[in-house]
Amino acid sequence: MVKELIKQNKIFLRKLFTSQADRHALIISPPMPVPPDLGDFTLSNEPVEKWLPSTIANYKEQERYLKTLHDDSVPAVRTLHTNTGIFAAAFGCKLHKYQEETPACALPLISTPEEAEKIKEPAIDAPPLNRIWELAQKIRKEMGPEIPICTPDIQSPFDIAALIWKKEAMFTAMYDAPDTVLSLVSKCNNLLKNFLTTFKEEFPECNLVHCPVYWAPPDLGCSVSEDEAGAMSTEMFHKFCLPSLIDLSNTFGGLFLHCCAAADHQYSEFKKIPNLRGLNRVFQSPGPEPAIEAFSGQTVLLIAWTSREGVIDLLNMAKPDTRYLFNFIGVSLNEGQKIMEEFMPLCKSRKK
Repeated sequence: MVKELIKQNKIFLRKLFTSQADRHALIISPPMPVPPDLGDFTLSNEPVEKWLPSTIANYKEQERYLKTLHDDSVPAVRTLHTNTGIFAAAFGCKLHKYQEETPACALPLISTPEEAEKIKEPAIDAPPLNRIWELAQKIRKEMGPEIPICTPDIQSPFDIAALIWKKEAMFTAMYDAPDTVLSLVSKCNNLLKNFLTTFKEEFPECNLVHCPVYWAPPDLGCSVSEDEAGAMSTEMFHKFCLPSLIDLSNTFGGLFLHCCAAADHQYSEFKKIPNLRGLNRVFQSPGPEPAIEAFSGQTVLLIAWTSREGVIDLLNMAKPDTRYLFNFIGVSLNEGQKIMEEFMPLCKSRKK
């Protein structure tokens, strides 16, 4: 039964992300606990096998939710979700670990153009990325090659560069030493492309999207977080950010973008990305209307961390060609059943 549901959902999600679906998507994701005594596996020296039991348990829980709820989910291994600094750390940044549950962050490695010019592009298995490969291989051996394995948390090439380079100094260098900034962004882009190309070759049933919680066909693109977009003009974004995003989309068949910045002014630039399959925004004032206006008929709006009232509002704002993917994350099975009963009929009854 679960295999048939997965097959049906994969067909539907492919249609959704290629502008062929006739309704919105609704995905209910179970809590994804990390054993408190283990934490982020990329920061640990413990054997990666210690993370396998919780990984397997979470995958089986996803299957149980799908079997019970009949939502639009495709279960996938999600233990590879990590802190945002892993690719910056591969370049040499130290990762700062907080005492509380806040994810670790990368500390700047450089502050001048002269230092930036000396940065070398790392190998795809440079620490802590080696832990990603090690755990993914253990998962495949334990669970089988047919189980989708998700990529880790991936920042855009520019955002990785902004972690490596002390940010205020880098933004000054965008005016004073633009070629050096572009060179570092290019090195970050090359690392991402090499990592994702090898990941896709090594794990053909991979899931190249990471935020929020959903599945997309691996031939339709990868996802990145572009969270610095709100800190610059459209002209600067066009010069320093857009080229690498276009390159990633062309390389992998499309792009899924997360952006939690105040970046509505960048929508005209986002629309220049070929095959922008999905956009996850954290809406600020004036709300979701500009995104609905800009991306309806072109890009699926990935909606997460939104109240039930917010979902109703979004459905009321939708145009006939607007497509949403609603993702309720970390809810109980009972709560998931209530959400399905309330919203799946609404997702299926789109505006004419």
